[in-house]
Amino acid sequence: MVILKLRFLLVPFLTSIMGAAQYMMQDAALMNYIDRRFLSLEKRLEKCNQDILDYVEEFRDFSKMVLSRLAGLNNYKAEVKSDIENMLTRVERAQRDIDYFGSVTDSKTCIEVHEDLVKQQLFEEAEEKKKLKLMLNASCDHVLAGIKSLKIVKKTGDKHGSWMKDPGKKHTKIYLLNGSVNNVIFEFANIMTFMDSNHTLKARRVTLPIPWEGTGHIIYQGFLFYHRYGSLNEIIKFNIQKRHITDQMLLPGAGRIPAYQLSPSTKIDLAIDEQGLWAIHAEPETGGNLVITKISHITMAVEHTWDTSCNSKDAEAAFMACNTLYVVYNFPSGGNSRIQCVYDVLGAVNTYEIPVLHFPKRQGSHSTIHYNPKEKQLFAWGDGSQIIYKLHTKQKV
Repeated sequence: MVILKLRFLLVPFLTSIMGAAQYMMQDAALMNYIDRRFLSLEKRLEKCNQDILDYVEEFRDFSKMVLSRLAGLNNYKAEVKSDIENMLTRVERAQRDIDYFGSVTDSKTCIEVHEDLVKQQLFEEAEEKKKLKLMLNASCDHVLAGIKSLKIVKKTGDKHGSWMKDPGKKHTKIYLLNGSVNNVIFEFANIMTFMDSNHTLKARRVTLPIPWEGTGHIIYQGFLFYHRYGSLNEIIKFNIQKRHITDQMLLPGAGRIPAYQLSPSTKIDLAIDEQGLWAIHAEPETGGNLVITKISHITMAVEHTWDTSCNSKDAEAAFMACNTLYVVYNFPSGGNSRIQCVYDVLGAVNTYEIPVLHFPKRQGSHSTIHYNPKEKQLFAWGDGSQIIYKLHTKQKV
């Protein structure tokens, strides 16, 4: 009886134990399944992260490649632009040479030229000279005979620079443009204010929107004319009082080599004389000889161009006075500056009879020399000093 009771008690107990064990096995299997799933998810996440890192690296490499190609395209664009400008310059130069050769009779040819054609050609050449004389006011009849004296007004600024008065205005203002690359003009009420020790405090500052290049700028009729920094041959016309650019032009053939060997920062030198605005530059096609161009200061249009016999080698500066170009030469190490090449655009001066003209009592070099037709003086910048040279002139023969 007791055994029977124990049997009845053990059966439920064993059944419960087996059920619990079965549940534990099911739970273990579930946990094992969940664990495997988490491991799988972790592997997928790890693979996803690695793929993202690979994509980021590939994108960086792609970005570097794109930026490199864009830089190459910009360089190529600049080269193409430069080649096109050079090609246009050469085309203009060739056209000018064609026009010149087309208007001149070659005496060495064996072609029989009709007498009427020769007369017509001579008539056209005479008319061209008349037009040039009218345009340049042939009444300008003096020629430089000597440099009488100098006055060092002040010593301020860098080795390279430019200072001047506006010969087209009645005021006595002085303008100082320091450096071969800058965008600030100092305007002084008069020369006494400029000579003051604290001159910059009393100056009106005019900031240009685009810097200049070189020292060949000029001020005329209230406008600053200058070579735009970074451009091959762009000349800008800037209204000083209103402080804005009013016009610009491209000077054919200019900007490829320095105008003067001893002043390499100046590619285009602008000048003023009794006839108005001029540009002086050198060209490889002329063997480094200087080319002068008459420019309308109002329309910024080229009026005429002359190839001179004056070379840029050992030249440090030049200026125009009464239709005549005067080129200043020096030694590469510095020395006594001298004028030893003169070119009159109207052929009214026998340049071979003009003696070499030396600048008085001064050893050094000039960064720029500008002629002031109103005062008949030279405003020069020499080794950081602002200098005035007084001139001696005589009648053209």
